[in-house]
Amino acid sequence: MGLRLYFKTVNTIDVPIASTIYIYLTVFSFFSNMDQLTETYGIPFYLQYLAHWPEYFLVAESPTGELMGYIMGKAEGAVSREEWHGHVTALSVAPEYRRLGIAAKLMELLEEISESKGAFFVDLFVRVSNQVAVNMYKRLGYSVYRTVLEYYSASNGEPDEDAYDMRKALSKDVHKKSIIPLPHPVRPEDIE
Repeated sequence: MGLRLYFKTVNTIDVPIASTIYIYLTVFSFFSNMDQLTETYGIPFYLQYLAHWPEYFLVAESPTGELMGYIMGKAEGAVSREEWHGHVTALSVAPEYRRLGIAAKLMELLEEISESKGAFFVDLFVRVSNQVAVNMYKRLGYSVYRTVLEYYSASNGEPDEDAYDMRKALSKDVHKKSIIPLPHPVRPEDIE
């Protein structure tokens, strides 16, 4: 018998206020402890995403309601310059649920949402040192568009870490212009 997973958008429709507060506290405490490589944000940041892009805030949960993973993102960019795109802000799967296809399914759902919004591509940032994630994204059809120097702030006196800006073209980008790699690295302040 295979594992049954439930993927759903996090929202507050038809949920009483007390239950909503409980869900937020449960979900956000879960998010901040899933893995050390995913950025952890404050509750106001998560609430901002829920308010502005609720369809881009998805969770995977077990049949018993245990949160197994999540993805949060947004839609951004200029349509006129063919830069309208979906952006993956965070993707995390609890260690005990990795290698089950959960991350791939969450990415697929975010891509479908972006496609329905007329996005040209989906992008994400990943630490250069996180080769497990880089390889997973490549298997999902993403490629390195550019390197962003010192994108991730380090702690403990370590140097800042570079990121790859990885992209996957969607059907609206017929000629795949959005994924033509830049020949040189950029700095965080050069990112629009």
